[in-house]
Amino acid sequence: MTVDNAPCLLVVDDDPAFNKVLARALGQRGFDTYGATDGEAALELARDHEPEFVVLDLNIGGESGLKLIRPLLDASPGARILVLTGYASIATAVDAVKLGAIQYLAKPADVDSIVRALRADEVVLEDRVPDAPMSVDRLEWEHIQRVLAEHDGNISATARALQMHRRTLQRKLARPPAGA
Repeated sequence: MTVDNAPCLLVVDDDPAFNKVLARALGQRGFDTYGATDGEAALELARDHEPEFVVLDLNIGGESGLKLIRPLLDASPGARILVLTGYASIATAVDAVKLGAIQYLAKPADVDSIVRALRADEVVLEDRVPDAPMSVDRLEWEHIQRVLAEHDGNISATARALQMHRRTLQRKLARPPAGA
């Protein structure tokens, strides 16, 4: 969607329907939007349009979206990248920010929250102590996400590092714990 004199925004999400709906909604809020459903298309659009803003899904076709942060920033220096995910974890939030993302939001996030996060001057990560300790399942999930991020989303390398069968890891990744 092209809007005259509007800031350019790139949506990178492998779900075509979600990508289209989010791009349209952000376009209605004053952005000139483009959508990509894979890393290669995202980098091509970033080189062609140099977006000021990027909404990046954490999981792009089974790969870690974190791997795209540096190349996106190389293609469009100064872009404000927001990582959006259905599988939020503290480890990946910290990694995303260290790599250059300016914000990290868990799905479902409404469009107004996304716009506020993109325009916020500082990163806001939850720093309060939870009322109840994390469950064992949640702790395991956090650890898996951290190791997965350390291996750039490579499932096989992560399984080896965790000394776990690849299929077992894939099953665990397919079923995040409640509240993840």
